Amino acid sequence: MAVRPSKWFERKSRERTMRLWAEMAESVQFMPQGQIRRLTDEALGLRASLNRFLMRGDRKASISQAALDALNLPGGTDWRWRPGFMAGHITPRGVASPVPGTRLGDRAAVWHDCEEQAIVLEQVQNPRATDLSPFGMRLEVFSFSGSFLSISIDLPTDALEGLTCNHIVRLETSMVVERPISVFARLNIGHGPNTDEILQPLQGLESGLQSQQVIEFDLAYIEMNEKRLEKIWLDLIFESPGMCAVEIRELFLSRHMRADF
Repeated sequence: MAVRPSKWFERKSRERTMRLWAEMAESVQFMPQGQIRRLTDEALGLRASLNRFLMRGDRKASISQAALDALNLPGGTDWRWRPGFMAGHITPRGVASPVPGTRLGDRAAVWHDCEEQAIVLEQVQNPRATDLSPFGMRLEVFSFSGSFLSISIDLPTDALEGLTCNHIVRLETSMVVERPISVFARLNIGHGPNTDEILQPLQGLESGLQSQQVIEFDLAYIEMNEKRLEKIWLDLIFESPGMCAVEIRELFLSRHMRADF
């Protein structure tokens, strides 16, 4: 394959700039104060440009993914959503030794009863060009003596708008597990003083292989008060998760009306 000289020189120039800033970061303690002030101004300008690039890149990725989101969805789909931590950068990118209820981004939280708290939850970049989500989530568990571990994901309030018992909520997932492990998805809907839930297992999770599957939650099986809907969230529940890592590479929810017969 022919190499385009202009592109090659551009890439080499960026690599050289990155090395220069890395070297200056290591030697900043030996610089005079005047030089530090000048370089600080340059660094701030560079950081602003990089932040704009990342923001616009994320926006373009979101636009291109939106077109893909409409594919292969059931007829009558009236709502679709992917968590923000799978669509763009979040801060902080990860949490280690989290206490119960620690949040990652504005939608996800980890819950457990393990005293050791030997757990790491972090946002990662999806490795394959065919992954629809630019980012994923990695859960790594070391020794685990607790009785439960779950990731709770709050759905936006617009998921409740017009929601009826005739709806089916659809979950599309893609996961990679380090070793075989049982994972369950539980949809929870709060209405008034009550909360109804539907539990579904994720099947076929094998070591090192990416498992893609679709789960449907049929709301006809719960006694939901459509006039008092207050909250909806998804729990991913991991059984016996010790010494295991799980990568969630896709998490996409939608809803559609049940077909009439």
